[in-house]
Amino acid sequence: MKIDNLLPEIGKKEVIKKILAGLTCENKYISSMFFYDEVGSKLFEKITRLPEYYIPRIEKSLIRNAATYLNDCGWLQNVNIVEYGCGDCSKISILFESISTKNLKTISYTPVDVSHSAILESANILLNEFCGLRINIVLADFVKQVGLIPGAGRRIFCLFGSTLGNLTREQALQFCRNLARTMGPDNYFLLGLDMVKTRDILFKAYNDSLNVTSEFNRNILNVVNKLTGTDFDPRSFEHLAFFNEEKARIEMHLRAKKDIDTYSPYSSKKITIKKGETIHTENSHKFTNEHIKELANTAGFEIQEIFTDEHNWFSLVLFTRNNQELPHHV
Repeated sequence: MKIDNLLPEIGKKEVIKKILAGLTCENKYISSMFFYDEVGSKLFEKITRLPEYYIPRIEKSLIRNAATYLNDCGWLQNVNIVEYGCGDCSKISILFESISTKNLKTISYTPVDVSHSAILESANILLNEFCGLRINIVLADFVKQVGLIPGAGRRIFCLFGSTLGNLTREQALQFCRNLARTMGPDNYFLLGLDMVKTRDILFKAYNDSLNVTSEFNRNILNVVNKLTGTDFDPRSFEHLAFFNEEKARIEMHLRAKKDIDTYSPYSSKKITIKKGETIHTENSHKFTNEHIKELANTAGFEIQEIFTDEHNWFSLVLFTRNNQELPHHV
């Protein structure tokens, strides 16, 4: 197993500066990247097992369909499988399970993530489960460093879950454009997209009856306290998640139950949050078939196959690169 660390050196001061900037601006926010400390990661694992959170169950069945398709096309041999945002190996395991022992020895796997501990844990599980699999770990911010991922030849790029939906529409398009330029003519991109559906289904998925998502959302304040020295009490906030129909996205916020003042030793500026004011913590954009076609056309992809469930709640889209030259965007 090989490890390539491509992460830029980002000091603690820059992280603190970014958090405090979000908490002192007019429309307050905390980046969703701060959800995943040890407690947050365990809470998210619980979320994926909730009956209301349909995404993992549906997507895993679609990955099995995609694996059959790729096997029938002769693509699951002599190929490098690159998975972005791969803290959980349960989905990529479905692809590997569909590959014969003989062909598995011709596969190389390149997991790409920012979390060294999560990616190493997943890699060790896969090595124990799939004998002969070659793994090259890449520590990188795949959104910003997509073009730096090493490798060439036959490749299948994978981005599962609703990860792309957590980016802004502009960030998602730029990532896809950059990936299209990275891909060769014989490469595939397998992308998971959560689809627009009724408000009730979406509401329940982000407001579960056991309040696990609420606990997950409020835990971000514990992470902020550790990093910035603030003393937020998560119990002073309520979880707020709703579907923004105009922007086709779920928004998660924390709404203050009372007036709150706190300080950070890293800033002379007081952090003031009024009762009823919110801190925006996450977006999860949803997609339609038209969105998928538009993404393909503007990013430089061609749609080869769309795998979806009977209700069209979730889609797994298989793209190839469109050979038409795209204008360069910085």
